[in-house]
Amino acid sequence: MGKYTKKLKEKDVGSIGIGAMIVFIAMVLVAGIAASVLIQTSTKLESQAMSTGQETTAEVSSGLEVVNVEGYNRSGTGKIWLLAITISPRAGSKDIDLRETVIEISDSATKNFLVYDPSAYTYEDSVDIDGDLYAWSHFTAAATNFSIIVLEDADGSCSSQTSAVINAGDYVVLGVNVSACFSGLSPRDDVWGLVLPEEGSPGVINFKCPASFTDTIIGLQ
Repeated sequence: MGKYTKKLKEKDVGSIGIGAMIVFIAMVLVAGIAASVLIQTSTKLESQAMSTGQETTAEVSSGLEVVNVEGYNRSGTGKIWLLAITISPRAGSKDIDLRETVIEISDSATKNFLVYDPSAYTYEDSVDIDGDLYAWSHFTAAATNFSIIVLEDADGSCSSQTSAVINAGDYVVLGVNVSACFSGLSPRDDVWGLVLPEEGSPGVINFKCPASFTDTIIGLQ
């Protein structure tokens, strides 16, 4: 029995070549689409990573520090009526807009959230919270707001009630009317809270009122 051999004609060879070319073009297209998807994905991931890194850096490096807390013991009441919370930006912090800052404060029985009151803004570099009782008259009367007394502002970034922005080296007093928030603070009251900036770590408020109020201005923290 003889061996069967098929002889390819020219039209058969052409068909095989066209098929191979179609397969090759399809492979190139698939590879191109895959490469495009990978490039887009890597670009998006890089952008998200950079954004996350910047936000993380801002959260870690920015923020507020509570430098001091003092209370005003109103004569004849036996209670602290006002709190003066002195704050300053942390080292390396970005600018902080106090108009977007919130104070969370509690006397362990009631919690209040306070926002900035533009009508209770005072720009007095020379004011003395420790010795000048007149300074305390600038504090807001509202239970849901805090006031601002600018103590130090070298570059004038916090020089108006509509531009309450602090940066490196600035010191500002945030005034809280605790007589409106909690009906005043009594001896041995535990108080805690946070000064929450728009971006960055918060300043911490944490103190216990002394057993008796013998002075008009009382250091608390």
